[in-house]
Amino acid sequence: MDFTRLGLRDALVQGLAKQGITAPAPIQTQGIPPILNNEDVFLNAETGTGKTLAFLLPLFERIDCTVKDLQVVILAPTHELAMQIHEQSTTLARNSGIPVRSQALIGSAAVKRQIEGLKKKPHLVVGSAGRIQHLITLKKLKLQKVRAVVLDEMDRLLVDESLQQIRRILAMVPRERQMIFCSATRQPKSLAEAQSLCPGLQGVSTAANRIAPNIEHLYCVGEERDKFTLLRKLIHAQNPERALVFLHRNEDVEELVTRLAFHKINVVGLHGGMDKLERKNGLDGFRRGKSRVLVASDVAARGLDISGVTHVYNLNAPSSGKDYLHRVGRTGRAGVSGCAVTLLTDPELRLVRRYEQELDLVMTRISVRQGRVILPRAPEHRPADT
Repeated sequence: MDFTRLGLRDALVQGLAKQGITAPAPIQTQGIPPILNNEDVFLNAETGTGKTLAFLLPLFERIDCTVKDLQVVILAPTHELAMQIHEQSTTLARNSGIPVRSQALIGSAAVKRQIEGLKKKPHLVVGSAGRIQHLITLKKLKLQKVRAVVLDEMDRLLVDESLQQIRRILAMVPRERQMIFCSATRQPKSLAEAQSLCPGLQGVSTAANRIAPNIEHLYCVGEERDKFTLLRKLIHAQNPERALVFLHRNEDVEELVTRLAFHKINVVGLHGGMDKLERKNGLDGFRRGKSRVLVASDVAARGLDISGVTHVYNLNAPSSGKDYLHRVGRTGRAGVSGCAVTLLTDPELRLVRRYEQELDLVMTRISVRQGRVILPRAPEHRPADT
């Protein structure tokens, strides 16, 4: 299968080739035709498998660039994911020569500047539900001509306050609009909400709720107070080309960045308490290789596509298999091998069994001695569920 046979015009196929993309991923092969056919679709595939292009490509085909109407609204749960989608959209427009105008509308950015940008009449906007709703309230964003609405990482969007904002946004969009939902997991609650919004929703699934098979899953055990020292030793022993370290709390990110930098590790932080410019500069530096380690709260775990991440370290263990999937899915993308290491205390060992059962994977216990990672010599004892 190639992109032309999926119904995409030559300009888009040539634009993809400039990005080194010459063959469609499974989610694109299955998802592009029904979206081109104006059907309501749920794209369900594991992280790093091309879901963004699975909806952007057919939407580019359907956008009418001869008019100045806003035709597509894409909602994302984090600023980073929204900017990533916006950048892919602008890259696709530039490389293909198709003049789709895209604008990012995220919180923490200046509203006045966004209003000025809307005067250029974008065909597509991507952003947070809160900021988009605010601009609608200000009567600066009009949705009467919108043809399609995309909810990326829908299990983060179809909950609580965000769900109410989305319902208000959809009330301003024509009833005949197309709806596209995306997620790496199948959460019953969010799927039920999606189906209530779109009773005829068509599911397109390619092994979601699964982690890429090319990721090695390891764990270390120690006291809570010793986790930093263990992490530092792991980084020196494994020498990752590019690593993500995950923590639960924003304030812990700042502290860990300071401690790692003291030990001469080139590191940058990313968390929800930082302003837009700080987050952008940190991510850009990490992507360009100026920093080898990115310490992040879970704001970075959803949908973020950073090429070349070889290792993921969970300094704070995720409480569920779903959260583990989203974190470690930042490595092992596009078929490249990756490594995930989770640091656990003795009481947290029960999580090993949880991850293994929920995600159908095998984790290996390791230790670090004399600057080397030590693998077990014999089958290890696995803790029973409690």
